[in-house]
Amino acid sequence: MQEYKVENGNERIDLYLAKLLDVSRSKINKINIKVNGKEVKNSYIVKENDIIEIPEIIEEQIKAEPEKMDLDIVYEDDDVIVVNKENGMVVHPAIGNTKHTLVNGLLYHSKELSKNNGEFRPGIVHRIDAYTTGLLMIAKNDKAHDFLAKQLSEKMTHRKYIALVWGVINNDTGTIDAPIGRDVNDRKKMSVTASGKEAITHFKVLKRYKTATLIELKLETGRTHQIRVHMNYIGHPVVNDPIYDKRKLIDNTGQCLHAKELGFIHPKTKKYMEFSCELPKCFINILNKFEEEL
Repeated sequence: MQEYKVENGNERIDLYLAKLLDVSRSKINKINIKVNGKEVKNSYIVKENDIIEIPEIIEEQIKAEPEKMDLDIVYEDDDVIVVNKENGMVVHPAIGNTKHTLVNGLLYHSKELSKNNGEFRPGIVHRIDAYTTGLLMIAKNDKAHDFLAKQLSEKMTHRKYIALVWGVINNDTGTIDAPIGRDVNDRKKMSVTASGKEAITHFKVLKRYKTATLIELKLETGRTHQIRVHMNYIGHPVVNDPIYDKRKLIDNTGQCLHAKELGFIHPKTKKYMEFSCELPKCFINILNKFEEEL
């Protein structure tokens, strides 16, 4: 299901959704709509803070269009692309957000992208959050996509992150093994829950500051918001995280989380490849504030 929170109400729900999703009312009238957990008629008048749920089948109507962008391509051949995603860029289109995503830029950059994930996620093998920066692997054909996706599912890829988290971590290394699932109180968030899926994160301390710690993390699994949820779970939320960090945000550039290293076996040559990229300016700017406190 796709979920949306109403900001400005007092309008029929079919009109509201048609404008929001940029689709016709006739398409809206063909789907079941829930508001605050209960199914409603198309004549329902939306109210501020209503939570609307619609089926994911609507995503099939999303058409991502090519868009010229200055993508940071780290590597490219006939099968794969490795891109260093910038801060604030959403990976793929979704309802209400069909432009300025990485997919839009990839469609302009290359005519060859895998179609395993449908028309609105061409080439996308895995994702990182909009305000997480760093490396992603993109498949240019379906065979490469299957090969790369299998490595992810079998925990064969190498993924190393750098994060700045609140609080001083005393242990030099640690492992967080705690299942992650949808938060029962807020469907936009994830949380550690007994009914969740296996999630394992390893971390190592790189530097300690007065009120924060710079750490390196390696993922065994790839759950939604995994690092952000796990670090918040042990009392060290990622600095500047707009969802899981309850402190006042330092700025609006997003969480201090960067996908620094990415390694995988090439789908055609079967040789191991590894890539690395430096911390982005937005991360460094916040890090410098903590350096000044030393």
